[in-house]
Amino acid sequence: MAYDPIQMMITNKFKTPASALRFLLLSVLYFLLIHAANGKVHHHKFVIRSAPFTRLCSSKNILTVNGQFPGPTLKAHRGDTLVVKVYNQANYNLTIHWHGSNQVRNPWSDGPGYITQCPIKPGNMFKQIINLSTEEGTIWWHAHQGWARATVHGAFIIYPKRGHTYPFPKPHAEIPIILGEWWKEDVMEVPNVANITGRQPNTSDAYTINGQPGYLYPYTFKMNVDYGKTYLLRIINAVMEEEIFFAIANHKLTLVGKDGLYLKPIKTDYIMITPGQSMDILLEANQRSLGHYFMAARPYFSVNGARFDNTTTTALLVYNNSHKHHKKSPILPNLPPYNNTQASTIFTKKFRSLATKTHPINVPKKVDTHLLFTFSVNLLNCTHDKPCNGPFGMRFSASVNNVSLVHPANIDFLSAYYYKVPGVFEMDFPKKPKREFNYTADELPEYVLGTSPGTKVLVLEYDASVELILQGTNVLASDNHPIHLHGYTFYVVGSGFGNFDPKEDPKNYNLIDPPQETTVGLPKNGWVAIRFKANNPGMWLLHCHIERHASWGMNMVFLVKDGPTPQTQMIPPPKDLPKC
Repeated sequence: MAYDPIQMMITNKFKTPASALRFLLLSVLYFLLIHAANGKVHHHKFVIRSAPFTRLCSSKNILTVNGQFPGPTLKAHRGDTLVVKVYNQANYNLTIHWHGSNQVRNPWSDGPGYITQCPIKPGNMFKQIINLSTEEGTIWWHAHQGWARATVHGAFIIYPKRGHTYPFPKPHAEIPIILGEWWKEDVMEVPNVANITGRQPNTSDAYTINGQPGYLYPYTFKMNVDYGKTYLLRIINAVMEEEIFFAIANHKLTLVGKDGLYLKPIKTDYIMITPGQSMDILLEANQRSLGHYFMAARPYFSVNGARFDNTTTTALLVYNNSHKHHKKSPILPNLPPYNNTQASTIFTKKFRSLATKTHPINVPKKVDTHLLFTFSVNLLNCTHDKPCNGPFGMRFSASVNNVSLVHPANIDFLSAYYYKVPGVFEMDFPKKPKREFNYTADELPEYVLGTSPGTKVLVLEYDASVELILQGTNVLASDNHPIHLHGYTFYVVGSGFGNFDPKEDPKNYNLIDPPQETTVGLPKNGWVAIRFKANNPGMWLLHCHIERHASWGMNMVFLVKDGPTPQTQMIPPPKDLPKC
């Protein structure tokens, strides 16, 4: 049965449709006025439609925004508001997520399908409001329905508040660098084929930099620089399936920000960036022998025996006037080997927040809510109504605390909660694994392979101080999982390998200047400890940003209750909220 949010509002909250409409209009107007008083309101139009593109010597139609791949770059200042009208002119249900924006009190525009909204149906439009608060730096936007984000994505640049500056010297120029993938087949059919077979999805045919596969093909992105100038690279990993090593030949990189938050500068020869993460990198064009230099990216992949796209994508860093000096072919940078977990760990262990007067942090020191989540790749039996021929005659699945998230069919989580619709979800997601075992042992008993489907949420009281231990497991296969939390930034106070030790590991926490992130890499057979204050009411998705894992069920939902005052409560839903 179709769900009508306006009718539910009238039935549950108002006596007449007119009073409901007045309330909605006044709420939206109030919301916009509050944010407009602190910053500018930007208006954008996103039209999602198919468009022809040629890569790898063949052409096909892909989903695009405004005919672009990657999509348009959004720009705003800290504290601004964006109003984006999203028109779905494709043949698929779609949603758009603003990855890294906290969407304070406004989960209705967050974007994950069946979590905070029903998908936008073909031929329909949804006006999403993005209210920027503490975000500053590079974040991004992408589709959050099926595998559409493979081509429906773009950069989102947030400058300091007007009248304020970067915490580093202003660069000469800035360049978005979006790492992506290309499939020769229709990428929207990739998960459908995998679902039928129960196997791992087909891998991509090439990685891309700003939509181009690189020097071995006719399509290569080129970045022109002047000697002696410094450039800000806004790097985004929009890859669906793999973490990525990235470097530029003969050039050092200086990491100064991540996920729309600043870090203490880190000089490095390479970066490891997971799907979902964004990084701000300063590049000094300091090579006196003017010429061409490769920037290159290839996967970090640590799963033994699994298939992956092991290609390398390249782009060119070109010094202006280099034609007078350029005689040699460009060289590739030294990238770590595909399975070099040590290289990944050495890089990520360096992250520290600025923690200055102008960019303070507020790490929860006292914790009242302790959580432990295990992240596993599982197997399920094939059934008569869902036959398959995956590993051991079974099908892949994935879980958080041994629960594989199942979405509601005719309503989203948030609307069901707001309108008190019964029977849609249960509020008993486990705070720790119901079945404890040696999570990272080399050999595990067969009984841990299975998982249970569930439409569950975990309830957090408003303003709770939360410590969440993300625990990797060696069930079936261990991996480095990029875990993204919607609606929040969090502090990464600790990490390590093996099983988390609640007595010993907290002794080594960093509570002075831990990095703030929105997407953190959970190391292969390891753990990460994060802390945050549950002060943003709504329904918020936590999930692995490797798409095959998410599609197999490695997701869960937090329900954060309203606070005691109107300023600590969710705003009402918009009148054009999509219907299922």
